[in-house]
This record gives sequence, C-alpha cells and structure tokens, in this order.
Amino acid sequence: MPSSKKPKTGSKAKVRTFSATERDYQMLDAVAHYHGTSKSAMITGLIRKEFWRVFPNGTEDISPDEGAKTEP
Repeated sequence: MPSSKKPKTGSKAKVRTFSATERDYQMLDAVAHYHGTSKSAMITGLIRKEFWRVFPNGTEDISPDEGAKTEP
C-alpha cells in the first residue's frame, strides 16, 4: 500500500461509502446542516480533528503540515 505522507495540493477526493443506522444518518445530516456543509465534509472534518487529537505529531505515514504546531 502506498504511503500518503502529504496530500498533493488540489488532489481530488475519491468517492467512498459508509454504513450507518437511519438515526446516525439523520444526526449527521442535522449537524452538517447546522454547520452549513455537506455530510461528506462533516465526516472528513471530524476525522481530521480526531486524528490530530490522537496523533498530534502525526504517524509514520502521515506527517503534520509544514508549520503546524505539533505540541499537545
């Protein structure tokens, strides 16, 4: 599997799918609507936030953006 250290600027996102209960989907829709964004953008933003909370210095394959504060 290829390493994905930093995404290329302007790189295109791949379409993905996920499974969720109807209630979870409705909750996601409500939160995305509240923030004025798409469900996809909401999921991506939440994943990024949680990733950097858990791995503030990145991982072996994913390094922080240049100039990012990496101290917890």
